[in-house]
Amino acid sequence: MTRILMVCLGNICRSPLAEGILRSKLTSDKFFVDSAGTAGYHIGNAPDPRSIAIANHYGLDISTQKCRQFTVSDFDLFDHIFVMDVSNYSNVVELARNSKDISKVSLILDQSFPNEQREVPDPYYGGEKGFDNVYHLLNHACDYLSKRFL
Repeated sequence: MTRILMVCLGNICRSPLAEGILRSKLTSDKFFVDSAGTAGYHIGNAPDPRSIAIANHYGLDISTQKCRQFTVSDFDLFDHIFVMDVSNYSNVVELARNSKDISKVSLILDQSFPNEQREVPDPYYGGEKGFDNVYHLLNHACDYLSKRFL
């Protein structure tokens, strides 16, 4: 089974959306998709209501997800770790124990925009259009990921 982790800062906006989108594109018998945040602000909480709403708008239910913080053990549990921005990348790589851990980490938008180091903007303060924009960026990247893994 291939295990994939999506990571953002608080695990309430971007990474829960990425988790839900990628899950919808892969089969659960061959893939496990989860999400986490680099900060522990929202541990145990559901995703931001705006993330839940935009996911619902596109036919996905992420309302049962629970926020959790990224830990060093995630390097052992996951084959691929996709981060939303350069800050998340730095925070995750800082916890890496070796080059094998680091090799698992990449920016998610590198899937759809290779070598551009594009970031998924944090929609928290961006209003409703910010969440829709993030959904489309992640959906596009997850299309590339699903084709890569299938």
